[in-house]
Amino acid sequence: MSDPSTELQLPESRVLIVITGGTICMRDSPDGLVPARGFLKTGLAPRPCFNDGSYPDPLEIAINDKGTRKAVQSLRTPISAYERRVRYSVLEFDELLDSSSINATGWDQIAKTIHRNYQLFDGFVVLHGTDSLAYTCSALSFMFHNLGKPVILTGSQAPMMQLQTDAQDNLLGALIIAGHFMIPEVCLFFNFKLFRGNRTTKISSDDFQAFGSPNLSPLASITSLRTNVSWPLIYRPTDMLPFSIQTKLDTAHVACLRIFPGMKPEMVDAVLRLEGLRGLVLETFGAGNAPGGADSAMTRILADAVKRGIVIVNVTQCLSGSVSPLYAPATILGRAGVVFGMDMTSEAALTKLAYLLALPDATPEEVAKRMSVSIRGELTEATRTHFEHPKTAGGALTPELSSLTALGYAVQKGNLQQTRDIIRSEPRWLLNDADYNLNTPVHLAATGPNIEILRDFLEQGASVHLRNRGGNTPLFLAAAAGLQDQVEILKGAGAHLHSDEMEAATAKATEGDGSAIWKAVIG
Repeated sequence: MSDPSTELQLPESRVLIVITGGTICMRDSPDGLVPARGFLKTGLAPRPCFNDGSYPDPLEIAINDKGTRKAVQSLRTPISAYERRVRYSVLEFDELLDSSSINATGWDQIAKTIHRNYQLFDGFVVLHGTDSLAYTCSALSFMFHNLGKPVILTGSQAPMMQLQTDAQDNLLGALIIAGHFMIPEVCLFFNFKLFRGNRTTKISSDDFQAFGSPNLSPLASITSLRTNVSWPLIYRPTDMLPFSIQTKLDTAHVACLRIFPGMKPEMVDAVLRLEGLRGLVLETFGAGNAPGGADSAMTRILADAVKRGIVIVNVTQCLSGSVSPLYAPATILGRAGVVFGMDMTSEAALTKLAYLLALPDATPEEVAKRMSVSIRGELTEATRTHFEHPKTAGGALTPELSSLTALGYAVQKGNLQQTRDIIRSEPRWLLNDADYNLNTPVHLAATGPNIEILRDFLEQGASVHLRNRGGNTPLFLAAAAGLQDQVEILKGAGAHLHSDEMEAATAKATEGDGSAIWKAVIG
């Protein structure tokens, strides 16, 4: 007889740890800390929290754009408080870098690695040096289109092999979140907190609390009891398209300049006349203020540069706050054509500017317009006031379980309006919630009678990658039910079979009248 506790365990998650370098995997040498190879063997395997001793079979990793795969050793964590083990493998870059050496080529390498392995793993953890970590997080957030799985970057202030270190807590926290929670963002995990990557900045060179997110609360925090995720803050893609990447950010043609008291306008002009410059992030005082008035030399220089096609973005030097037309000097810059950067960090503004300028047929006018609009949750957009009807008598919210159950019944009945009403009335994010069998609303809609409900869920950002207790994705269930239209919608939204489903799907593709739909799913 099988162990009941085993039957209740969730499907095993698979996470790829990508090692780019950084302090976390360094070792001592006569010349100081230097990058060290073999991190899985020396840094992870000996630690019980990273290795339950089962030594499972190797996992396959895609190593080039041709799809070539190689089998590499995998390890498995002990079972978590969420009744799940995380199985993971490590991919080390051929050249391990100090983060001060990272550039657009390194960002491309990270992005391509994740893109190649996207369908092989449930989540990704990237180990990276801390000096430029916020820049890399911001860059990747813009490079990833329609990301549907967690990509968590982390590092440490001290090496894993050092006695006093934050490396173990940072990597373990990132690994647990990537393997347990479907947070479809590029995130930064440090000191028990998960941040949106493009909202972070480094605030300390030696403290274990090395990063902050001044204008957005953490997406999650880890305590001694559990991981608390702030689901309403999670950014979700709503385009029904597969995951893709944009490479070759135009970092060679952007710059960042900090305004200071007594700064000569000629200094700004010299930077703006650099050959090939297409964009400038201007770090100004307070809410966006700079020296001089409407007719000052500084303002004329900025206005002339804008007329020449250079996109100038105004961000604040302050750790927190927003650039807005609150004060006259900021408004003057706005009238000169300088873009209000809102509450973006300098790192986000610089990498976003590089990303937009690298897009095909990018024009200065279009880039300037998009710099003030949130495309990956990197800024807080100013919105008009909206009104809400008062709560009904009693003011009690619908119980969470009742809402999810009601949504399930509405899906089964094919009532699109009712599903929308339930979601609108429930303040929690219901679409990634699950019933006892871990079926999410998307699982139910994938085999439901109304295809528009499935489409509506996906357009609201519901995940297509979550698996139920049987280990099945919504795509597998739709194919098993022979629902071609649902399969096409799910695939169009980036759904793919999990590695654990491939054997069964391949067998079904060779038998019976339903083989065509399974061939389409596998392909």
